[in-house]
Amino acid sequence: MKRASKNVQNPKQNEVQRNRDTAGKGAGDTREAKLTRRSVLEVEISGLDDEGYGIASGGTHSLRIAGALPGDSVRIGIDHVAQRIAFGHVKKILVPSPKRSKRPPCSQSAQCLGCPLVTMKYRDQAEWKRQFILNQLRQYRSLGDVTVHPLLSPLRLIHYRTTVKLAIAGKHSEPCIGIFRRSSHEVIDLNECPIHHPLVNRVIEVVRRGITKMKVPIYNPRSRMGVLRYLVVRISEAEQKAMVIFVTAERSYNEIHHLSKFVREQMPEVEVVAQNINTSEGNVILGSTDRFLTPKHHLTETIGDVTLMLSPRSFFQVNRDGACLIYDKVRQWAALTGRETVLDLYCGIGGIALSLATGARKVIGVEVVEPAVEDARKNARLNGVQNCTFEAGDAAELLEQFAEDNERVDLAVLNPPRKGCDEQVLRRVAALAPAKLIYVSCSPNTLARDLNILNQLGYICREIQPVDMFPQTMHVENVALLEKMDKNLDNEDAC
Repeated sequence: MKRASKNVQNPKQNEVQRNRDTAGKGAGDTREAKLTRRSVLEVEISGLDDEGYGIASGGTHSLRIAGALPGDSVRIGIDHVAQRIAFGHVKKILVPSPKRSKRPPCSQSAQCLGCPLVTMKYRDQAEWKRQFILNQLRQYRSLGDVTVHPLLSPLRLIHYRTTVKLAIAGKHSEPCIGIFRRSSHEVIDLNECPIHHPLVNRVIEVVRRGITKMKVPIYNPRSRMGVLRYLVVRISEAEQKAMVIFVTAERSYNEIHHLSKFVREQMPEVEVVAQNINTSEGNVILGSTDRFLTPKHHLTETIGDVTLMLSPRSFFQVNRDGACLIYDKVRQWAALTGRETVLDLYCGIGGIALSLATGARKVIGVEVVEPAVEDARKNARLNGVQNCTFEAGDAAELLEQFAEDNERVDLAVLNPPRKGCDEQVLRRVAALAPAKLIYVSCSPNTLARDLNILNQLGYICREIQPVDMFPQTMHVENVALLEKMDKNLDNEDAC
């Protein structure tokens, strides 16, 4: 595996041996040893944190070990020591956990660490995710009676990811295209990633060859020299076509034009190519300027009966099968009769709104990102939907306007980003008094927090359906059903 920066030098043999002598007495005897970077210990892994690090005890420090699973007995190397916590990596698995798969789908997992659960048997992944959700709910007394269903899993547990954003590093003669190693600027070169859709892996390999053949200068953040910074790939499974976005530090027409031509010649499935110019020095991937290098500017994808146009900046789930599961559950719990007004907050390009439109009287989508709203309106026209409108603006402000206009809402769907909803948004949704809420969340932590707030505002969560949008990773999506409490029943219960 290629890496874009040099490896850390091996620790001195005598220091390693001293730590091994201490570690050899067992994990319980490490209390008196001073824990330092490059210490070597033998520990038992007791659990996983929410970022996928194995949890162990190092005497005076709590340990977080990359690549370890609960039940593993491992020899570890310490990489970083803070006041109360230390981070390390697995040097050798001494006794594997019963949860560890004998044939994991990824041969690069020990170096990449992008999918912390890829070495865990899938049934144990599913149970860990469900327990993680339950643990978040237990932090709030109001959520003690919520039913959490077993995890809904997509048909494909690998080769499902249809959108990737990858860093490019190294030199044109040997480019690295991949993800950043945890807590570093080192790029781990990805070869045939089992999580990526096969077309994504093909694009990466063709781009890698094109960079070398065309001698495209790769951007170096230290010297601020070079052109090519990131590679973004999006796949339409309905069309079996690809979109490629080259993120560059400057316009540099010639190099990117020739690279685009090479990629399309080598891979006819690539129908859309764009250059995005990002002159910033931070870690934000996309800049503000797009320039298309092909006549076609979008792909189309289908979710059930809905067709969606995907542009370079469109937000769309990276797992089409997982998206289908979520849309189906939202429709099922919405139980529309054709008479309802539905409010879809954080609607993106309109996927959920359009999937509900055929069963509702009217659907109103709200999204703060104006280009997404433009895409949502195009998607409504594409699907011939006339009872669905989309508004661009801040959710809290638009909710206040709906209240002033006496807009009646029967169902509100909330699908916020990972940070969840602002409390003001939750209060203004509750003020509209819809009979039912459906909350789609990509963070169990913020979901539990927001469900507790909504409980105080008169909405009780009945059930939660977890959906495994990201198999092999720590992430899990949830669909929660809430109903407005009957005040009379509340008063009776209080008595």
